[in-house]
This record gives sequence, structure tokens and C-alpha cells, in this order.
Amino acid sequence: MNGEKLLSLYKQMLLMRRFEEEAAQAYTQRKIGGFLHLYIGQEAVGAGAIAATREDDYIISSYRIHGQYLARGGTAREGMAELFGKATGCAGGRGGSMHFYKAETNFLGGWGIIGAQVPMGAGTAFASKYKQDGRVTLCFMGDGAVSIGGFHEGMCLAALWKLPVVFIVENNFYSMGTPLSRTLVTEDASVRALGYPMARATVEGVDVVECYYAAKEAIDRAREQSLPMLLEFKTYRYRGHSMADPGKYRSKEEVEDWKTRDPLKIAVERIEKDFPHLAGQIPTIKQEIEDEIQDALRFAEESPEPDISTIDDHTYI
Repeated sequence: MNGEKLLSLYKQMLLMRRFEEEAAQAYTQRKIGGFLHLYIGQEAVGAGAIAATREDDYIISSYRIHGQYLARGGTAREGMAELFGKATGCAGGRGGSMHFYKAETNFLGGWGIIGAQVPMGAGTAFASKYKQDGRVTLCFMGDGAVSIGGFHEGMCLAALWKLPVVFIVENNFYSMGTPLSRTLVTEDASVRALGYPMARATVEGVDVVECYYAAKEAIDRAREQSLPMLLEFKTYRYRGHSMADPGKYRSKEEVEDWKTRDPLKIAVERIEKDFPHLAGQIPTIKQEIEDEIQDALRFAEESPEPDISTIDDHTYI
């Protein structure tokens, strides 16, 4: 990977991080209602995997979705406005935190029901194979989804019909507040692929470069051979499951240990070591991202509420 590409991925992750930090603050100020699931700590997975796709590929995910939406070309303005429930949001203020959506970038939204996106991902991949359009579907999920019935159904059909889909498990070791040791008999969720059977891999999800190349290999295989894969990334969320979760089931030592492997820190270290001539751009990038986030907050604050006359819009097609 060249230096410019790495720098762009660092910028993407920084945008994700600052977006989530400001969203958390706005939530405590009651400017955001409902649920809010933050992506802080998992940025390398979303940024790296989505960077390996083509613009016409499909992305579908769960409720922890803001970072992936931004990585797929969503704007901080429309994302923050959606959290604020404003008409200018990416889903018109109707979806909120768990249902970001942007058809123009083939970002097919977040699904609040755990595992529900897996058969949906198989469905979009089936459409691609049927139409022979060469597209691949990336279907993101958490480790808790691999024990859900919908996960089995989607995996079974993807393997049976040889669909061009990459199922990505973001294994942050906790299903809400339940540790992985109480939900799986192994630390590697990718073993679920053996029952279908389907190709699988487990990758450390803290280095955006490694995430990019692991995803690219799986995506290329899906596109060229029309074969599915279960790709697991070991990652970690620094916050609780949602803003309502203080995360007291984890020790401070455990969280701090994972923070030593912060994806942004690792990216900066890579830039400074491998591309020192580009390291001087980092302060400028930080300022650009800060300006973008503050602009998004102002935009969300000043945007109008959805007009009550539109309440029935988009209910049926």
C-alpha cells in the first residue's frame, strides 16, 4: 500500500472517531434520542474493508453503523442530522442511529434486529449473480449474530447457491454485555463457516492495512469465482454496547490494554515509519476533520424537523 492510500485511510478513521465522540456528547445533552451504538475502537475494520470494494458493490450492516456509512461516502452532515432526527438526515430523520441509508452509494442500511442483515446480504448477492452484474456484497455483523437463526439461513443459501458475498464478523468479544466465552465454544467465530462449508479466515482487526488486504482477497475471490466467505476480524469497542451501557462487566485494565492497539495510533506509527515524508500532513488532516465535524454539528442543529405532512411518506412502495 502506498503512502497516499494509507494517509487517506487514516483520515477516514479519524472522521469516524470524531463523529462518534461528538455524537456521544450530543446524546448526553439530549440532542439525540433513542439508541446510540458507537464504533469507537473498531474503525480499522470498516475503513479497511470498505476501501477494498468497488463503488457499485453493496454494503449492508447491523445497528453499529455510523462508521461504515462514513467509509462508504456518507457525509458527516447527513449522518449527524439523521442522529438529530432532522429532515436533512441520510434517512430523512426517520431512521435514527440504527438505520443509516444511502442508496446513491449502494449502502443498504443498518438492521436493528441481530442477524437479520445476513439473509438480506445473501439476497443482494443472489440478485448480483442472477443479473451477472459483477457486484459483491459486504455484510457486516457482530459476534453475537453468529448464533442467530437468520445467520444460519443466510450462510446456508450463500454456500448452496455460491453467491458473491463476504460475511464480515466484527468480533469485539462481547454480545452486548455477554462475554464470548459464554456464547461460543471457541474464540474464533469463523469456525461457523465449516458447517456449510465455506471459506473462512480470522484476522486481527486493529491495523487498517491488514484489514484492507484481508478484505480485498475475500472480495476478489467472491467477484472472480462467485464464492462466499466468512471473514472474522478481532476488534474491540472502547465504549459500552450502547450509550445506555456503562460497560462495567469489563475491567479497566482490559479496556486500557486494547487502547494500546488503537487503530488510529497504529496508522500514525505506520505513516511515520514507512512514509516519514507524509507525516507532516497529519496535523492538517486533524484540523480538516475537526472543521468537518463542527460544520456537521451546526448543520444538524440548524436543519428543520421533518414536516408532519410527510409522516406517511415512504411507508409503502
